[in-house]
Amino acid sequence: MSKLRVSGGEARGRRLKAPKNIRPTQGMVKQAIFNMVGPSIEGAEVLDLFAGSGALGIEALSRGAARVTFVDQQPRGLAILRQNLDALGFKERANIVRGDVVRWLEASPEAVRAARFVFLDPPYDDVVLDRALKVLDREVGDATVLAEHSRRQQPPTLSRLRVDRERRYGDTMVTVYTT
Repeated sequence: MSKLRVSGGEARGRRLKAPKNIRPTQGMVKQAIFNMVGPSIEGAEVLDLFAGSGALGIEALSRGAARVTFVDQQPRGLAILRQNLDALGFKERANIVRGDVVRWLEASPEAVRAARFVFLDPPYDDVVLDRALKVLDREVGDATVLAEHSRRQQPPTLSRLRVDRERRYGDTMVTVYTT
């Protein structure tokens, strides 16, 4: 198991577990994402889609998010996520959903509309990013959507969500969408 750290907020410096088969968000990318989000994360409802070990959602909780819904279909990653939430005392502010992200988005429009921030970190070069973004384009309310993906992958053109900015970190791109 690899070790990650929370980079800011009340759990700053605390270690997170991550299974070896999951590609966690690199520290500098996570730091950049939360520099873009800034203090507006405080009190926010957040979705962490393709959550894996939960590094992005846990960072949001550490920085003051009111609640994070974590969605992933990998049981091993979700087991590690539960351990991380327990160790940090964030379990009460977390909702964990085991299931297909796109199906969950389609079945949970109220949760999608309530979110102020949506983090997507699917497997690189997988078409599931496009599918998830298209559902978010239909369902999202007034949220900022941050998608982490391979620089080789060009996300789809959307009707409501507009690219606000893009940042490259080696092979990783972070695309920020707003309504």
